[in-house]
Amino acid sequence: MSEKSSSSGSDEDVDPESGKPVEFGGVLSKWTNYIHGWQDRWVVLKNNTLSYYKSEDEREYGCRGSLCLSKAVITPHEFDECRFDISVNDSVWYIRAEDPEHRLQWIESIELHKAESGYGSETSLRRHGSMLSLTSAASALSATSTSSFKKGHRLREKLAEMETFRDILCRQVDTLQKYFDTCADVVSKDEFQRDKVLEEDEDDFPTTTRPNGEYNHNNNGSKEKLCPPASPKCMNGVDFKGEAITFKATTAGILSTLSHCIELMVKQEDSWQKRLDKELEKRRRVEDAYKSAMYEMKKKSHYGGPDYEEGPNSLINEDEFFDAVEAALDRQDKIEEQCQSEKVRIPRRALVPPGDIYSTIGTHRFATKVEEMVQNHMTYSLQDVGGDANWQLVIEEGEMKVYRREVEENGIVLDPLKATHSVKGVTGHEVCHYFWDTAVRMDWETTIENFNVVETLSDNAVIVYQTHKRVWPASQRDVLYLSAIRKILATNENDPDTWLVCNFSVDHDNALPTNRCVRAKINVAMICQTLVSPPEGDKEISRDNILCKITYVANVNPGGWAPASVLRAVAKREYPKFLKRFTSYVQEKTAGKPILF
Repeated sequence: MSEKSSSSGSDEDVDPESGKPVEFGGVLSKWTNYIHGWQDRWVVLKNNTLSYYKSEDEREYGCRGSLCLSKAVITPHEFDECRFDISVNDSVWYIRAEDPEHRLQWIESIELHKAESGYGSETSLRRHGSMLSLTSAASALSATSTSSFKKGHRLREKLAEMETFRDILCRQVDTLQKYFDTCADVVSKDEFQRDKVLEEDEDDFPTTTRPNGEYNHNNNGSKEKLCPPASPKCMNGVDFKGEAITFKATTAGILSTLSHCIELMVKQEDSWQKRLDKELEKRRRVEDAYKSAMYEMKKKSHYGGPDYEEGPNSLINEDEFFDAVEAALDRQDKIEEQCQSEKVRIPRRALVPPGDIYSTIGTHRFATKVEEMVQNHMTYSLQDVGGDANWQLVIEEGEMKVYRREVEENGIVLDPLKATHSVKGVTGHEVCHYFWDTAVRMDWETTIENFNVVETLSDNAVIVYQTHKRVWPASQRDVLYLSAIRKILATNENDPDTWLVCNFSVDHDNALPTNRCVRAKINVAMICQTLVSPPEGDKEISRDNILCKITYVANVNPGGWAPASVLRAVAKREYPKFLKRFTSYVQEKTAGKPILF
C-alpha cells in the first residue's frame, strides 16, 4: 500500500522510565492535491505534534508541515481500511498506511500522545468546577422566568401578594411557636411541683385548701402542691384564638392566590406554547442554515481531496463528475492547440527498409503470445460489423465510422470499440510504423504524461510503460503493454498485404503497479491495408494513387471505478479526435517523401 517501512520509534509506545510517549516515525502516504495525488512522506510523532518531511534524509532541512494534536480529531475511513484522516479546525490531513495493522498502530500512538497532552482527559476536566455550570443554569432559568412574566402583570402582582403572605405567615408561625413553647414550660413546671408534693407526705388526714392555695391534703393522707392557674402574663400576652384565626385567614389567602396563579398560567399556556413553537422553528432554520453553510465551506475548502475522487463512494455526483471531466478535457485541448502552434518538429531519421524483420515470428519469451494475438485480430477484428446487431454505430464523420458494443462487468465499463477509416496519400506500412515507433510517440500522442521503453524484446517488439495525464476527478491511469508490429503476407496475389500493430497488457518486474495510479488493461490493434489505383498512362505511382484502409479496435479495462455514462461519453468524444490527429500527423510526416509499401 502506502507505508514503505515500519515506524522508526520504539516498539513500545511509552518510555518505561518517564511514562511518556516516545518519538514515533515512519513512511506514510499523504494526499497532496488532485494533480499529484498520494505521495510518500516521512511522518514523525513527537511531543504531541505530528510533522511530515519529504523524506527521512531531508529532516535536517525542516518539516513541510505540522499539526498540534491537542484538538485533533482522528477519523478512520469508512471504506478504505488503510486510510485515516486527521483534522484540526479547517485543516485536514488525508493519510494512508501500508495496511490496516499499521493504520491501527499509528492511530493508537496519536491517541496516546493526545491523551498525554492533558486535553480532554479526566484530570483536565477536574480543573473546572461545577459552580460555573450551576450559576449559568440558574442565571438562564432566572432570565427565562423573568422574561416569561413580563407580559403577565397580573401574575406578577399575585406573586408579590404571595411574598407578602409568606412574610405574614412566618411572623405568625413565630408567634404561635412562642405560645406553644410557653405552654410546654408551664406544663413541665406543674409536673415537677406535683412530684415534689408526693414525696413530702406530711399528714394522714385530709386538709382543706390553705388560704394561700399552696397545699391540698387528700383523703389518703397525701398532700399535693396546687398549681397556680395560667395567667396571661405567663403566656407572654398571646391571644391564641386571635392568632389562630389570623393564621387560618393567611393560609386561605395563600391558597386563593395560588389558585388564581394557576388559572392565569393555564390561560397563558397557549400563548407560551405558540412562542415556544415559533422559537423552535427559528432555531431549526438557523441550524439547517448553519449545517448547509458548513457543508458548502467544507466542500469548497477540501474540493479535490480524496473523498471527491473517482470511486463508488465519491462525494461528487455523476453530473458533477461528467462536468468536471469535460471541463478538464477542454482545457487539455486548448493547451494542446497552443503547443502545436508553437511546436517545432524535431527531424527524425528516415524510415529504413524493413527487409523481412516484420514478417517473421520472434524468438523472445512473449513470441507465442504475440502470434496468438495477431491471429485473433486477423480473424475477428477484420470482420464486417454492418450486419451485427450487437455493434452500434455511434459516430460517422466522412470516411470514418466508430462502432461500440456495450459490455459491463462488476459495474466497470468494458465496451469494445471499433473504428474504420480511409486515408489518402499514405500506406499501411507508414501508418503502422508511426503508430508503433516509440521515437515519435510523443509527437502525436497528447494524452501521455510520461513514457519509456521497459524492455526491447526484438526489432519488432518492445514493452512500454506510460502514464496518462490525469483528468480530475478521475484517478490517474498507467499502462504496461507489449507493442509488436507485423506484416501479414497476402495468401492471394490479388489481395494486399496487411500491416498490423497490436498492443496488449503484460506484467514486468521493472514496472509494478503503484498506489499513485490505477493500472488499466488494454488490447488494441491498428490494422492497415494499402489500396493502389493505377496511374494514368506511363506515370509513376504517386501518393495520389494510394489509399490506406484502417481498422482500429480497442478493448480497454479502465480499472478502478467511474460512472458508465462518463466513460462512454469520453470514449465517444476522444477516439475520433485521436484517429484524426494521428492520421493527419502521418500525412504531414510522409508528404513529399518516397512511398514505403
